[in-house]
Amino acid sequence: MAPPSYRRCGKSGRSRGFMVSLRHMVCAMVAVLAMSTVARAEDGFPFGTELTLEASPQPGSKRIPNIEIGDNGEVVLELWCKGGKGQFSVAGNTVIFVPGQIQDRSCPPAKAQADDDLVAALGSVETWKRQGDVLTLLGPKPLRFRANGN
Repeated sequence: MAPPSYRRCGKSGRSRGFMVSLRHMVCAMVAVLAMSTVARAEDGFPFGTELTLEASPQPGSKRIPNIEIGDNGEVVLELWCKGGKGQFSVAGNTVIFVPGQIQDRSCPPAKAQADDDLVAALGSVETWKRQGDVLTLLGPKPLRFRANGN
């Protein structure tokens, strides 16, 4: 025999009221868990995302550096002129970027220097934070990237 609070509604309307409130409570708990999962996903490191540096284009160009972060932290870089690969390793809020091979692409000296400075800044990041679609990599020179919309 089921406990009194789980009996089907018969003579007492009290059991039915309890079941309705239990149903509402379970639905509310599921909704809270779903929202917290979404919030954690939005605030987690953006693996599987393409991001653009929050910066102005170099003189004479419309190009702005972007990074594409793969599901395992592998990175494809498109800089002011150069391009290349790298790897992010993330543990909690600590992040390490290791640059891979960077292609020179016969860049003008000013753009080549800006690219080298950006790769060095990426290599010196220590921590990260994310708010919505903005990833901030923190180190001696903070870098802000915004997720590209589809």
